[in-house]
Amino acid sequence: MRILAKFNLVLILVFGAAVSITGYIARQFLQEDARDEVLQQGQLLVGAAGAMRTYTAEQLDPLLEAHQAHSTTFIAQTIPFFGATEVFNYLRKTYPAYTYKEATLNPTNPRDRAADWEADVIQGFRNHGEETQVMGQRDTPQGESLWLAHPIKVEASCLHCHGSPNTAPPALVKVYGRDNGFNWKTGDVVGAQIVSVPMSLPIKIADREFKALMVSLGSVFLVTLVLLDAALILLVVRPVSRLSATADEISKGNLQVPEIPVKGSDEIAQLARSFNRMYVSLAKAIKLLESQ
Repeated sequence: MRILAKFNLVLILVFGAAVSITGYIARQFLQEDARDEVLQQGQLLVGAAGAMRTYTAEQLDPLLEAHQAHSTTFIAQTIPFFGATEVFNYLRKTYPAYTYKEATLNPTNPRDRAADWEADVIQGFRNHGEETQVMGQRDTPQGESLWLAHPIKVEASCLHCHGSPNTAPPALVKVYGRDNGFNWKTGDVVGAQIVSVPMSLPIKIADREFKALMVSLGSVFLVTLVLLDAALILLVVRPVSRLSATADEISKGNLQVPEIPVKGSDEIAQLARSFNRMYVSLAKAIKLLESQ
């Protein structure tokens, strides 16, 4: 195998190992960065839901409380949970992969009843009262999603509607009946505020960036390999080939070949000078023998 081929083989093996390690680290970093981006989106949505609940409780509810129909008609818009859910339902018309739910084990409104996996999340909050946030990933029809959950704990103000059905607003009982959403107790975890954010787009972006990185590394390697090969040919292969060809002619008895031109002071140049001195000494020795 020629020296250039050996050099390229070694360089390819070294670069391949380096790219494999770099690619693995880069992919992990990009995937983690995508996950962090999704998590930030989830936390932003949770914050927006909290702001909507506060707005409903502090500004909208007092206005509707004074409405004449409030005493005989249950106005769902006065409930902070309802307001936050409705706002996100409008959002989902544009972004259907984003979901928000105030999942409850014993809700007044049937649409808030927890699904099986949501019930497991709520039970987890009940078993670990110190937890204020949990997250995870799950497959959905729209692709993989990251979900973020916060516990819903009963406060004293909640008992006005969710205490005993006998003391609940008659208008609420008339709409939802007496069987669901009652007998809550202060401090109990009855549900979870759950936001689901799609991971497909951030992961797709991360994959695109990873491919771009690998293509860039490959392009840099090819350019580097060509430049190194050119330098190796000019600085090593050609001088050594010229030296080899001259030595071959001398070995055949041709002592009329010119000396090898030498430029520079590197190892190849020093080798050429040494070869020229040996060639001159050999020629003189042969001429001396022939004259005798």
